[in-house]
Amino acid sequence: MSVRALVVDPSAPASARLAEVPDPVPGPGQVLVDVSHASLNYGDLNDARSGRVPVGAVLGSDAAGVVVQAAADGIGPAVGTRVVALTSGAFAERVAIDVGALAEVPKGLDLAKAVALPVAGVAALRSLRAAGLGPDKRVLVTGASGGVGRFAVQLAARAGAHVIASVGSTARGEGLVDFGADEVLIGLDGLEQPVDVVIDSVGGPQLVAAWSLLAPGGSVQSVGWTSGEPAVFPPYATVGPTKSLMSFVIEGDAGQDLAVLTELAAEGDLTVEIGWQGSWDRFADVAEALRGRRVSGKAVLQVSRSEQHAPTLPPQG
Repeated sequence: MSVRALVVDPSAPASARLAEVPDPVPGPGQVLVDVSHASLNYGDLNDARSGRVPVGAVLGSDAAGVVVQAAADGIGPAVGTRVVALTSGAFAERVAIDVGALAEVPKGLDLAKAVALPVAGVAALRSLRAAGLGPDKRVLVTGASGGVGRFAVQLAARAGAHVIASVGSTARGEGLVDFGADEVLIGLDGLEQPVDVVIDSVGGPQLVAAWSLLAPGGSVQSVGWTSGEPAVFPPYATVGPTKSLMSFVIEGDAGQDLAVLTELAAEGDLTVEIGWQGSWDRFADVAEALRGRRVSGKAVLQVSRSEQHAPTLPPQG
């Protein structure tokens, strides 16, 4: 038997295409999940082009759906449980997932919203945690209109921090004050006081500028690099009072953090904004929109044929 999946193909638009792949067989400590929704991240697009995910392999990290086969050893959720997961090879109709990589989706939370949480939500939560978030901190979030950025703004605000959201245009800053941002800036114009924490998704010259604004003892978490531009530090920029620039990657099982995030979302304490939602048949369209920064919030792919409807695609410009 086989299932449909989005696999890496350098010759295809956006370097991925739908294909048939073998039906997954769960191993020890894994459940089998029928996937109804997946979420697309910048990292997935880079994985498809960089070779990090091999040609022919299934793309993706964010999946949500229903358990159709419980783990053989009896651990984890039962058949029929709605779950969300952070797992490799997520863009398939059926996926075998480690129990530690998933969380049950609370009642009242749509799977389409739950699936937006794994990569972006976990990255926001863990990077803030690693940076030493606290109620007395000044937190700068660059690329704040994207998936990681919007979650980081909300989580930092919930912790009582003073949150500065940096975006690329006035339009992309809409709604961030409602999410808890105390200041919304275009780039870093007007930011003069030092900050204690930077969650950076942009890289390039903006990362260099953010580093110069970092207070002694502060931390920059390099979560992404959507600018694609080099970061050139001037001489002696890294000489002085102790502060840190830390590379970031999600490591280890995400299940516990997903449980926290889904509970916050279900209770209305964490808003999930979907900027694009439609069939995974439109993968090339949403990939282009995401690369063109025309998606505010998250891009959600509908995998289950029975639940697909016309895509919501932001206008050009």
